[in-house]
Amino acid sequence: MKKSKYFIGIAVMTSVVATSCKKDYFSRAPKSQITVDNFYQTADQVAASTNVLYSAPWFGWSGKAGWSIADLSSGNARTYSSDIINFQDYTVTGTNFEISAAWNSLYIEVAQANGIINNLPSKVPASVDKSIVNNALGEAHLWRALAYFHLVRVFGPVPIIENTSDYVTNYQVPRNPVADVYKFIVNDLKFAEANLKTNVRSGVGSANARVSSGSASGMLAKVYLYMQDYANARAEAEKVIQSGEFKLYGVDVQGKAFADLFLTANNNNEESMIALQWATSGQYGLGNPFQAAVAFNSVITGTGDGYGQAGPTFDLQDQYDPADLRRKATIMLPGDKYPEINQANGGYTLPADASSQGTHAQVKKYVVGSPADNGGVGGRQASANNTYMLRYADMYLIDAEAIMAGATTSTDPAALAAINTIRKRAGLGNLLSIKRWYTVPNANIGKYGPTPNGNVPTTLIKDDILDERRREFAFEDDFFFDLMRLDGFDKTSHPKAIAYMKQQDRGTSDNSNPPVRYGNQFLTVTDANLVFPIPATEIAADPKLADPPVPYVFK
Repeated sequence: MKKSKYFIGIAVMTSVVATSCKKDYFSRAPKSQITVDNFYQTADQVAASTNVLYSAPWFGWSGKAGWSIADLSSGNARTYSSDIINFQDYTVTGTNFEISAAWNSLYIEVAQANGIINNLPSKVPASVDKSIVNNALGEAHLWRALAYFHLVRVFGPVPIIENTSDYVTNYQVPRNPVADVYKFIVNDLKFAEANLKTNVRSGVGSANARVSSGSASGMLAKVYLYMQDYANARAEAEKVIQSGEFKLYGVDVQGKAFADLFLTANNNNEESMIALQWATSGQYGLGNPFQAAVAFNSVITGTGDGYGQAGPTFDLQDQYDPADLRRKATIMLPGDKYPEINQANGGYTLPADASSQGTHAQVKKYVVGSPADNGGVGGRQASANNTYMLRYADMYLIDAEAIMAGATTSTDPAALAAINTIRKRAGLGNLLSIKRWYTVPNANIGKYGPTPNGNVPTTLIKDDILDERRREFAFEDDFFFDLMRLDGFDKTSHPKAIAYMKQQDRGTSDNSNPPVRYGNQFLTVTDANLVFPIPATEIAADPKLADPPVPYVFK
């Protein structure tokens, strides 16, 4: 019987990290006879032991799996591409390659973190300062929590594995309930918050790359929000806001704007709370693969890739006010010019006929151009720009929602101030001084103006936050999970999410200018389609994965 991939082996150290995502990732012989017994001997070695957690294990998630789940399934993007169209159509099965990539990638990250958590305390000599050891352990706990946060939101009940070595020979392990997985995540993040150092960010650079105590607090805020523990979500979000560890580009950092967040030159900026640190070498498997998949063409990338496999839906396009500065930084429309791309030829303008997925728009966020446009770094299917896992902007939107505490409306000035901080950076007016966005009935278009009954909003409503999150975090692997929590993080029925998605315009159009839309092409979806299947190969290796979840025995 083939072993389940998340039990293949134990993460040991950075110098033994594989340079590919093959299934023998953990089973290679140590290089230069380095082992866990002789590696963790200095402060630098201990600090370096966590480097792997920031990059290579996440490649399978970042390649296509993450955004296929979060953006194709949520209605932010559409595709004709046969390898990922099942996420758009809610027909993903356990044999889907990308669903396996998601599972394997996230459990590899868990195994790497476990290797550090279970080896570091006993292998480090007393000569290494305890605070350095604790900080490394804090990093490992945070990254393990982040991997589990993704796993539980994608697959529901999943196995909690605290020590991978316990299952090398006995890998028959059941799933654990969603509530237990969330409790495990919270415990990991509390450990990280208590043991990680604080780090007040300034400028850009490697000094900002590692996670800090504030990063853990920020993740706790987000996890508590999902759990509908609004009091703790608010406390953690406001702790981060008041800490001074992070800054908001274009508000606290003058001369910067939303679009600057996604330039390679601004990797590890003051707004970055948790980010994947891709290599600059351009080596496949170690660089950011997102641009290769979604950039419209190879003129943009300069490396022969740029397959245009996803296009923004009309529904997402309709979400942006014409004055919203995030639109052009997120979505390319025909005629948009980007001076930072194809710089040698004076910039890049999206052609009038650019419509790879039938919606006359292409993805811009994380699309950064060729290596020449980025100081010579990056390569084919391996850009060098970081991938955000958590941005400081999220703290304001979490704070606004937590203040509302599940209410559908609010006039609380603190909630309004929080969401308006994000709107200000986007170039938009305060919610109290603008007219609400609404969809024109039976016309498949949206616009700003008085609602059909002529009213102008005077209060913040919960949908404002959901819409703001969608505009802010499109193509950052977030929106599908926002929809899934509308009915409760641990619910198996999703009537609110399904109702929202049924109203979306996910269709295509003709080639007119402006295009004539063909209308909503939403397919029938059921609650069962909204929890993705565990890969069939994993169930074959561990049949207990098909059994009902078993309560986890916490240590």
